[in-house]
Amino acid sequence: MKEVTASGQTVEEAVQSALEQLNTTRDQVEVDIIDEGKKGLLGVFGSKRAIVKVIVKKNQVEEAKNFITEVIRNMGVEAQIDMTVDSNHITFDLSGEKIAVLIGKRGQTLNALQYLVHLAVNKDGEQYYTVTIDAEGYRERRRETLEGLGLRMAEKAKRIQRKVALEPMPAYERKIIHSILQEKGEVTTYSDGVEPHRHIVIKP
Repeated sequence: MKEVTASGQTVEEAVQSALEQLNTTRDQVEVDIIDEGKKGLLGVFGSKRAIVKVIVKKNQVEEAKNFITEVIRNMGVEAQIDMTVDSNHITFDLSGEKIAVLIGKRGQTLNALQYLVHLAVNKDGEQYYTVTIDAEGYRERRRETLEGLGLRMAEKAKRIQRKVALEPMPAYERKIIHSILQEKGEVTTYSDGVEPHRHIVIKP
């Protein structure tokens, strides 16, 4: 975190000096007034300069991008990272030659990466962000796969007239299946088990 201590005839003058040294603007920093100073007799005799400590605020979005860049580099993968921010949601879209390494089996590596970036962006941050990491359209393809799986398993539950348990999956993937089957209204669904083994149960 970048910070400087600066002085001036007044607090504002000291702050301005610090901003120039940090090459930033007032809305990007936190100001800690160490000494307000005093004008002294006739503004000269016994005067004391104001002293402030100015700290550049953490840019959570930039730190998140730096974090994911570093992790991917350490995995030995060259990837293009496109970032979009919509209110308090950050989406990272990854593309590159060895992108399958970042996706992993059934998206497990991608999910783990998303979880880590979510933790990193919200560590000591003032604003809470949610994070989505996609890789060359994998999330959409996975959503279609999950919807198809949910519909097939719902048909099976109706056919055998018994509950059907699916494999464990992360919360947002379970939500996709819950949603598609709620729309159909022919079966009921609920989640069972404890993370990371929590799974969906489809009941006729």
